[in-house]
Amino acid sequence: MALTELFSARKSCTTCPYCGVGCGVAATQALQPGDGDPVIRIQGDEQHPANHGKLCVKGSSLADTLGNHGRLLKPQLHGSDCDWDTALDYAASKLRATIDEYGPDSVAFYLSGQLLTEDYYVANKLMKGFIGTANVDTNSRLCMSSAVAAYKRALGADAVPCNYEDLDEAELVVLIGSNAAWTHPILFQRMQAGKARLVVVDPRASATSEMADLHLAITPGSDGALFNGLLHYLTEYGALDQAFIDNHTEHFTDALYAAAEWTPEKVAEYCSVALDQLLAFYELFRSTEKAVSFYSQGVNQSSSGTDKNNSIINCHLATGRIGKPGCGPFSITGQPNAMGGREVGGLANMLAAHMDFSDDNINRVGRFWQASNMAKGPGLKAVDLFDAIDSGKVKAVWIMATNPAVSMPDARKVAAALRKCPTVIVSDCVGDTDTARCADLLLPATTWGEKNGTVTNSERRISRQKGFLEIPGEARHDWDIICDVAHRLGYAEFFDYKHPVEIFREHAALSGFENNRAQARRAFDISALAEISEQEYDHYFTPVQWPVNADNPDGTPRLFSDGDFFTPNGRARFIAVDPQCPKQATGDQYPLVMNSGRLRDQWHTMTRTGRARKLLDHSEAPEVHVHPQEAQKFGIEDAQLVRVESETGQFFGRARVTASQKPGQLFAPIHWSDSLAHNATVSALAVPVTDPFSGQPEFKQMAVNIEPLKAHSYACLLLRTSTATELHSRLQAGDRLLEDTILHWYRVPVEGGYRFELALKQQPDWQAIADKLFNLSGQQLNRQRLQLPSGERWLLHSEQMELLVFTGTDWQSLPDRKTLEDALNKPLPEVPAQLLQNVPAGAQMVCTCLQVSRKEIEAAIADGAASVDELGELLGCGTNCGSCKPEISALLNTNLAVAVG
Repeated sequence: MALTELFSARKSCTTCPYCGVGCGVAATQALQPGDGDPVIRIQGDEQHPANHGKLCVKGSSLADTLGNHGRLLKPQLHGSDCDWDTALDYAASKLRATIDEYGPDSVAFYLSGQLLTEDYYVANKLMKGFIGTANVDTNSRLCMSSAVAAYKRALGADAVPCNYEDLDEAELVVLIGSNAAWTHPILFQRMQAGKARLVVVDPRASATSEMADLHLAITPGSDGALFNGLLHYLTEYGALDQAFIDNHTEHFTDALYAAAEWTPEKVAEYCSVALDQLLAFYELFRSTEKAVSFYSQGVNQSSSGTDKNNSIINCHLATGRIGKPGCGPFSITGQPNAMGGREVGGLANMLAAHMDFSDDNINRVGRFWQASNMAKGPGLKAVDLFDAIDSGKVKAVWIMATNPAVSMPDARKVAAALRKCPTVIVSDCVGDTDTARCADLLLPATTWGEKNGTVTNSERRISRQKGFLEIPGEARHDWDIICDVAHRLGYAEFFDYKHPVEIFREHAALSGFENNRAQARRAFDISALAEISEQEYDHYFTPVQWPVNADNPDGTPRLFSDGDFFTPNGRARFIAVDPQCPKQATGDQYPLVMNSGRLRDQWHTMTRTGRARKLLDHSEAPEVHVHPQEAQKFGIEDAQLVRVESETGQFFGRARVTASQKPGQLFAPIHWSDSLAHNATVSALAVPVTDPFSGQPEFKQMAVNIEPLKAHSYACLLLRTSTATELHSRLQAGDRLLEDTILHWYRVPVEGGYRFELALKQQPDWQAIADKLFNLSGQQLNRQRLQLPSGERWLLHSEQMELLVFTGTDWQSLPDRKTLEDALNKPLPEVPAQLLQNVPAGAQMVCTCLQVSRKEIEAAIADGAASVDELGELLGCGTNCGSCKPEISALLNTNLAVAVG
């Protein structure tokens, strides 16, 4: 059978599990002849309105992340496999005993934007309606809760007014605290393809600012002052929509009074930007009617994030630029179902269907659920929740589909709190995470490609996520696991769901329950879907934007076009913002400010993307970006191993010396954890200071110090899978021999095994390590040595090539890693000697999709290629997902400037 015929066998339309864009994915599965594994092909769904068939490199690489290696496939109790009845009985009995002895508030759930809406719904129903506590929070608290709080304060509801078509129609897009070219590349492509001018507000230069018309590199944390100044400017230069202000808003005078002192001169000094640049931005906003403000974690992850959000919204209300095509304040979410979690009450301060904890809403939800024990008020938000675990107030916690031992601020303290908590239950698809290692009970859950339910993207669009793979081992859906525990707790009648459509129908019905002006008008309403059949849900569900009700049966692309808001009087509220002084570094001990964020090709803590080798080609190691001035000041060289330290922890990574950073500032990606590298958890540096309105912690202004780490030598280990697993487990366990030898390590998956990169404290006894760790049956390691100008290089390998070790005094002078990885699967007699030769180090991959390296691009530029499009025609780079185009543009600018110089 031809491959094309094979691929026509089974096709499923689902959604991508990464960022909040919510791209549609067409997954095609076909069985190979014989007993081979199914062939999976991933493409963008051309019919999905969020992406029209386009996918970024992460989405298009989803097939490479599938497979059961590393999966949790059976329940584990205290480290040993058990059956489901034992596991569920244990979970229910521990929860019941804790509640009976200490009360409902002694237990907590911690959820995730990786869950589907149906999973979220039953978890919240169980806790807030029947156990009787609101101690249910989510990792979405860490990424967009400030946006939620700001929308509610200003608009009366957590209701994003914009849609993606506004990005197409806008004439100005202001990106604030967003490196969308890397974090939301499909939307960034739409911005570039449209007619809008792009302004980037970001303390550091990025792939996004490379493509912008104007970049304001403000002082970290000064966003509130910048937009207070814009409100002042709009008032001074007659850009207000006075009719809109008078007829549809309130408290404008208060906001204007707070902004009055923020003259352009004061803002320029406060934000550390040139006055002419600042005025250029202000004038662009003043003179451009169709303006979208597009903002993300750089605004939200702040101890004053809610006020920063409101300072942006104020400018749109003042100019009436909301509810109209091509304009509006657009908060973009970071996770695929952060919005769905908000809809069902995934945040500790919310009930389901966007209801808060007013007496009327508690009564309303309780009557709908027929709940026996409704929570009476908000629960503990994420930082407070883990503090309560640490103090012993919370004695049992169930964590689902997230990794707080890595992602929470002061991460080491969080892991220590979990280790001493009497009962820790973790539901996950991965068997070994930093959080899983703290658990008493591990429950195997389904993951992308197996899960079945709905998600809501950043433009309020509900889409189906469908299972197209067989569920492996004994894994089960999260909603099903939760319901089984609810049954054992005595609530079987209220959790008797057989299919996720039954949960979705109940969720939809609750959204419309007593939802009217006379009782309690709410923005979130999908009641028109409350009677959806199982067949319609499974086969004919069309992505739709809420509200979806009797008035809007086909959905609502844009909110507030009538100027009617979800406040009691229907008016939007201006919020008077007093900008908080940007956090400064704390003197000699911590003289620098650390920022954190995402890389282009990685996702969260890499439990999924870290499985795909090619997604590490762009950047494979924990790193710290340092300005050349700071590098010189602190004695740091490019690619050198460094230690970054704060009052709460430390981080190891390789220095990347780059002018993209401003002096006095550092940047590090968030993706590495103790499972992937030694001391590379960035959140360990974060002091858990939170926004007073949203509870969202600060991750963008960490006061730190930096110093170089001197290694005795460096080594690259290539290990077959079983051998690599043994090494990894011993590294995790703190093996004394390894601790005495290794200063730092990280690992990379390769075909047939893993590659470990090591920085060494001293000359290791490789034979002793091999004998102790790798069970090589007495095999002596073969040794070969080559003397090079940069120092000596050694190769050690076992007879059957289960282990190859390359060691030298200079990390960068070790042979090209791709060449080494090939050797793991080519155990030829000649290979070891060949590998010792001075093979040039491999170049960084710029276009991951089509595997085009920086060297190839620079060579093409030297041969005369003068544009991104021309390079695309020659090499293919940038012609698939397009997320590498900003980097290609930067290489063009740099190399052409050098040529001219």
